[in-house]
Amino acid sequence: MTKSALRALPVMLLLGAALCRADDIPNNTVRVGEYFVFYHASADDLSGPYVPPGVNVDVKDVQTPYFAYLRRLSTHFTAELAFGIPPLTKTYGRGPATLGSVPYNGQEVSTARWFAPTALVEYVFLDDSSPWRPYVGVGLNYTYFFDRASTPAGNAASGGPTQISLPASWGPAATAGMTYKLPHNWSVMASYSVTRVDSRLTANTDGVIRTTHISFGPQALVVAAGYSF
Repeated sequence: MTKSALRALPVMLLLGAALCRADDIPNNTVRVGEYFVFYHASADDLSGPYVPPGVNVDVKDVQTPYFAYLRRLSTHFTAELAFGIPPLTKTYGRGPATLGSVPYNGQEVSTARWFAPTALVEYVFLDDSSPWRPYVGVGLNYTYFFDRASTPAGNAASGGPTQISLPASWGPAATAGMTYKLPHNWSVMASYSVTRVDSRLTANTDGVIRTTHISFGPQALVVAAGYSF
């Protein structure tokens, strides 16, 4: 073996060891946990026939199981697809105490379920050997509403059986979080996310149409465990 080859041997060995370590880093992670969703809803006053001024709605916070798949793109970048089991979200009347003689303010007037997958690209701080790794991410959310229904209280306030419409929403999403590595490719994490979800609620009571634009303003705390492979 020549002297130049001997000089190059330590560099080659170090490079080979680095490549082996890189190959040992898992590129896929699945997570299971819990979403705690806090709505910061705002809506225009309900408009339409026989609607007095100040009739509005509010949305109750929910929680639901969280699932995610993450793909490691490089040391500092990760792609994530996150979603939850569609929770039942309840809408409450806000404004006048009554509509005519029917109680309204604080009454549960409608319900809906939503499926809201979110795709994110995240920048992960520190390096792969660090047990603690904070991250930030941005992405796109799609929210599809289904099982929309007016409650008995909502039907009474509207003047009869009412059909509810809520078109799907596309909006930006952002997140910040922290992961902590455990032995055997396990990890735990927590994050806080903000998403824009807007839709136009339409209530149809035997051809009488009332509408309002709702900005749900969901913010979500996630606590989860992950496994990498």
